Amino acid sequence: MFASIRSVALILALPAAAFAQGNRGLDVRDLVNFDRLSSPVLSADGQRVVYVVRMTDFDANRGFSHLAYKDLRTRDLAPPARLTPEGFNVNSPSFSGDGSTVYFLADKSGSMQLWAQAIGAEPVQVTDYPLDVGSYKLAPDGSKVALTFDVFPYCADLTCTKAALDKVASDKSSGQLYEKLFARHWDTWADGRRSQLFVARLVAGKSAGEPVKLSINIDGDIPAKPFGDSSDYAWSPDSTQLAFSVRIAGTTEAWSTNFDIYRVAADGSAPPVNLTAENLAWDAGPVFSADGKTLYYRAMSRPGFEADRFQLMAMDLDDGDTSRIAKRWDRSADGIALSADGRSIYTTAQDMGQHPLFAIDIKSGEARRVAADGSVSGFDLAGDTLVFARDSLGSPAQIFVARADGSAVRDLSQANAERLAPVAMGAFEQFSFEGYDDDTVYGYVVKPWNYKAGEKYPVAFLIHGGPQGSFGNGWSTRWNPQTYAGQGFAVVFIDFHGSTGYGQDFTDSISGDWGGKPLKDLQKGWSHALDRYDFLDGKRACALGASYGGFMVNWIAGNWNAPWKCLVNHDGIFDNRSWGYATEELWFSEWENGGTPFAEPKAYEKFNPARFVDQWQVPMLVVQGQLDYRVPFDQGMAAFTALQRRGIESRFLYFPDENHWVLKPQNSVQWHDTVNEWLRRWTAVK
Repeated sequence: MFASIRSVALILALPAAAFAQGNRGLDVRDLVNFDRLSSPVLSADGQRVVYVVRMTDFDANRGFSHLAYKDLRTRDLAPPARLTPEGFNVNSPSFSGDGSTVYFLADKSGSMQLWAQAIGAEPVQVTDYPLDVGSYKLAPDGSKVALTFDVFPYCADLTCTKAALDKVASDKSSGQLYEKLFARHWDTWADGRRSQLFVARLVAGKSAGEPVKLSINIDGDIPAKPFGDSSDYAWSPDSTQLAFSVRIAGTTEAWSTNFDIYRVAADGSAPPVNLTAENLAWDAGPVFSADGKTLYYRAMSRPGFEADRFQLMAMDLDDGDTSRIAKRWDRSADGIALSADGRSIYTTAQDMGQHPLFAIDIKSGEARRVAADGSVSGFDLAGDTLVFARDSLGSPAQIFVARADGSAVRDLSQANAERLAPVAMGAFEQFSFEGYDDDTVYGYVVKPWNYKAGEKYPVAFLIHGGPQGSFGNGWSTRWNPQTYAGQGFAVVFIDFHGSTGYGQDFTDSISGDWGGKPLKDLQKGWSHALDRYDFLDGKRACALGASYGGFMVNWIAGNWNAPWKCLVNHDGIFDNRSWGYATEELWFSEWENGGTPFAEPKAYEKFNPARFVDQWQVPMLVVQGQLDYRVPFDQGMAAFTALQRRGIESRFLYFPDENHWVLKPQNSVQWHDTVNEWLRRWTAVK
C-alpha cells in the first residue's frame, strides 16, 4: 500500500502549440498526416544532429521517411534541412566517427541495404547483398560494420538463403509443416529463418567480401523479434569484440523469457561465450564502458515475467563479477547510454504518468530527471550535448537540443507548425484518488477542444492495454485522447493497478487479478472524476479499450455495465481459456494466470469474460485484425457472435490486413470514423 494518500491536480507544461487557440479540434486526418519525428543521433563531437522524419502519402496509403540534418555550430534559428534526397525511404541513421558522413538503411536499390551520405553530397550504396539488411552498427574504428540478416541455419552463405527463398516462391504447393512453437509470432508465420549477427569489412567506403557470421551455433534471433533493434548488440571500444543479447530458442521459445548476453570476437574465430548464464530471466541491451573493462546491461530477475523491472547492471569483464546499480530506484530502465565521463547512465522509464529521461549516478545510484514532462521517445548524448525527441498529450514529437544536464533546452525541429496552427487541443490535467485498498491511483482528464465553463460534455473513458502499460502524458498515433476531445468529448483514463511507472509492486499487483483490483480502480476513478469535474456528463459516456483494454471492456460488459451508453472492444480477449492456447507468446498468458490452461483451469476461468455473456446488455462495437496473433481473430468474432445471439445492438469492424494495431493511414481513418460515429450515436441524447 502506498504510504501517502492525497488528491492532487497537476497542470503539465506543454509546447506553445499545444494550447494554441485554433478554430477546430484535432481530427484523425490531422493525426495520420502529421510528420512523425524519431531516432535523433549526434556526431561524436556533438556538433551535428540528424533524425528521421516520417511523412504520409495518404493517397498511396503508406508512409515514407527521410533524414533531417542540422549543424549545431550555426547560430541561425531555421529548422533542420532535409538531408536524404527524394526517392529514398530511410531508417536507422548514424554518423561516421569524424561526423562527416551519415549512414542509414534504405530500400532504394530494391532491397534494404546500407547507404552512406557525406554531408553536402549524394548517397552511396555501401552494401549490395542478396538479402535485406535487418540492422547494422558501425565499428568504432570505422573499419567494419556489424550487420544482421534473416538466414536459414543450414546455409553457409547469404546466397544459399536467397536460393532457398526463390525455390519456395516458385513451389506450387503451399503447405507449411511445423514441429515446434513459434509457428507464428505477432503478425508473421515462421519460415525457418533466424536473424543472425555478421561482420563485414569496409574498404574504400564499401563492404568487401562475404560477411563473417558471428552468432555461431546460436539458435535464436539477433535482434529479438518482432521489435528488437541494433541496441541488442554493441561493439567494444577497440572494435575487436561484440556483445549481444539473444534468447536460445530450442523447444521452449514460446514460453521462455531467458535472454542471455554473449561476447564474441569480431573476426568470428570462436563461438560466442555466454556471460549471463546464471540469470534465467531477461538480460538485455549491452553497452561497453569506454575502457572496455566493464559491460553495462539491463536485467530482470524473474523467469517468465515480461513486465518485471529491468534493473541496471555492471559486469567486470576480467572476473565476471556483477553488481546492481541504483537498487533503490524503483523504475524499469528502457536502455543505456553512458555520459562522457562514464560516471552516469542515461535512460528513459515510465514514471508517474510521464516518460522522462533520467541520469543515474553509477556510484551512488541517485536518479535525476534530465528531461521531464511528457514522453521522451528517443535520445542521444555526445559530450555535453543532448538531443531528444519528446511528445505530450498536447503535441506530437519534436526534437530538442540541450546540455547534458538538461539545461538550455531549445526546440530544434519546429515540426508540423502549419498543420497544428488551426487545431485547438483539449487542456488536460492529472489527478489522483484512493483506489483499490485505498492505494493512491492516478488518472488524467482531457477537456473537449471547445470547452466552455458551465456546460456538460459526453465522455470517452479510455482503458489502456498491456496490461502492464500506461496511458499518460504522451502522444499516440493510434489511441490518442485528443482525437476524442476534437470531436467534442471529454476524456478520462486511469492508470489502474498493474500500470507501469508507479513502482514494481504496483505493476505486479495485476497478475492473477485481471478483473479484480483494476476494475475497482476504474470504478473508483470514474466516480472520483465525476465528483471532481462538473463538465463530465456521466449519463452520456462510453468505455473503450484495446488488447487488455479490450478484455476489460468485455469484462465490464458482464460486471459493470450500468454507467455506459456504449462500449468499444478492439482486439480484446473474449474467452480467456481458449486464448491461452491460441496466443503466441505463451510466457505472458502463463505468468498472468499462474500456469497453463490445462494445469490452472480455474485461474483462466476466474476472470473469463465469456462466463458472463448472460449479463451483457450495452451496445458494443468490436474491432479485430486478421493478422493479430497476440489476440487472434476468433476472440473478436466470438464476442460479436455473443452480442448478436443476445440481441444486443452491435457492429463488427474487421481488418483483413492489420495486426494487433491499425497502421495503414486509410484504415486508421476508417477506424476513427467508425468509432466516433458509434460514440456519437449513443451519447447524442442527454
